[in-house]
Amino acid sequence: MLDKPQRVAVDAPALDGGIKKPNLLTVEQAKDLSVADMTTLFKDHLNPGQLHFMKLLGFNKIKVETAEGMYYIDQNGRKILDFFGGFGSLALGHNHQRLISARKQFQDENRHEIAIAFMSQYAAALAKNLAEIAPGDLDMVFLGSSGSEAMEAAIKLAERVAGPKRPRIVYAENSFHGKTRGVLSITDGPLYRGEFKLLENNVKVPFGDIDAIRRAFESDPTIGVLVLETIQGGGGINIAPPEFWQDVRALCNKHGVIWVADEVQCGVGRSGRFFAFEYANVVPDITAVAKSLGGGKTAMAAMIARREIYMKAYGTPKTAMIHAHATFGGIGEACITAIETLNVLYDEDLIENSAVQGEYLLERLMALKDKYPKIIKDVRGQGLMIGLEFQDFSQTLPLVLRPVVAVLDDKLKGSLSGFIGALLLRDYDTLVAFTEYNRNVIRLLPPLICERQHVDHLCDALDDLLGRGIVRIVKDFVGTQFG
Repeated sequence: MLDKPQRVAVDAPALDGGIKKPNLLTVEQAKDLSVADMTTLFKDHLNPGQLHFMKLLGFNKIKVETAEGMYYIDQNGRKILDFFGGFGSLALGHNHQRLISARKQFQDENRHEIAIAFMSQYAAALAKNLAEIAPGDLDMVFLGSSGSEAMEAAIKLAERVAGPKRPRIVYAENSFHGKTRGVLSITDGPLYRGEFKLLENNVKVPFGDIDAIRRAFESDPTIGVLVLETIQGGGGINIAPPEFWQDVRALCNKHGVIWVADEVQCGVGRSGRFFAFEYANVVPDITAVAKSLGGGKTAMAAMIARREIYMKAYGTPKTAMIHAHATFGGIGEACITAIETLNVLYDEDLIENSAVQGEYLLERLMALKDKYPKIIKDVRGQGLMIGLEFQDFSQTLPLVLRPVVAVLDDKLKGSLSGFIGALLLRDYDTLVAFTEYNRNVIRLLPPLICERQHVDHLCDALDDLLGRGIVRIVKDFVGTQFG
């Protein structure tokens, strides 16, 4: 049993001589922190466990000084090509000049940020734009600051409309919907679930399995809500064919189930459509976007619902405030940033570019899969949301060694993707992302401004790296720990 923490009494500050300012760092001092100082502060005050993994991959040696377009620039002036993309939050790349100009003008004119007592012209305009973009009758908008917040609003709305007699929610294996308590209850990850006491009104089905959803609906009349990512991000970039989504829509209509499409990561043009569900020519009852909606300059999220659904839950003066915007929902500068982001997305044809460059990236990666079948297991995705899955470690080795190493495959999951991700950064100035559940997958989520030359840089680097062979890759990775 852990010892009880000792509580230290602290005297309230005396006011007779004024309150003494603590030893606070200034903005300029923060900017000038060394890598060593950053490491100490991160370990002491942020997340020492996360620091362990950064060190393992060699990411702890980087101090980002500036960022522009497709690149980070570190303390040595080194340009790092960003195929990580802030887990999909950088549709316009780093520091798009139109966003900087819009935000500067907003600040220079002293426009209002928080005006909770009044209507906000910026929140109203952003809601109108989202309704204009969304298909069908998705036209009622809730504004928040994170994907978790938007998804919390979505499941609360859906549950309220489904009613107390139908409280159960169907969700998918390998799903990720957020880390706040409600959406964590339908996030299929033991790591994130920890030992929290979560909501139990849920039913899990395999992703993309329409028969499993049908059986669940037919066997349990208390099911009122279905929540699915249109493209699973944390699960390893898993997609389902258009026919699946068409069947989902038909089943939900038949059984009176509210369909919530989570587009927090795959939305805002990343899939090559503004919403990934548009590929199937269907419309959910509720959807949520976040990530890139803030243009990489602010935290912005939105739930968008069919008007009929929204009005049933919150359409009267008595019910209007049950789930109203939080203090920072619709804050002024965040809204104008999102407004400008949406305009840039269309003015610069970035949704179409995502489709075109994504197709080229898939083509090049598939060629690498054919060239290195013992290393690359699968390539999948839509637009600029692509997963590169590696074989289990034993499968990359000579036949005589496979049976011996195969017993360790589960413990070694993620090792090869980690080795390759670390070496891409060290030797090729390229940053990639990883996935929460299938650790053998590298996740590629570059900004939608990505050009053919950037795809070629990544794929040429992968080709050169994989051409070293597994033994040398392992040796070279070990060198990152001591180099």
